[in-house]
Amino acid sequence: MAWLPIPVVTIGLLVASNVFMTFAWYGHLKFKSAPLIAVILVSWGIAFFEYLLQVPANRVGHGHFSAAELKTIQEVITLSVFAIFSVTYLKEGLGWNHAVGFALIGAGAFFIFHKWA
Repeated sequence: MAWLPIPVVTIGLLVASNVFMTFAWYGHLKFKSAPLIAVILVSWGIAFFEYLLQVPANRVGHGHFSAAELKTIQEVITLSVFAIFSVTYLKEGLGWNHAVGFALIGAGAFFIFHKWA
């Protein structure tokens, strides 16, 4: 992957890690009858793969991005992945208020990444 630009590798790994983490945190909501201990153990197992992607993403990206920028990228990706997950997997709609909230977080990302003189 050395031939790929650092932002592409970083963002790609963060997207993949977020898919795993979203399933670890929220996937069990469709299985409410499953015992809590089983849900916790399965979630930990899924989260392990999230860490296998998250840690390298931050390691590769740091230096090109600041830690604050990496966290901001992570949060924007998290919301994007969650929005898709919520609608497609959980079958929960998103309303205008969610769009406004996500837009405000996007505005925060603008301020993090904007280079002020």
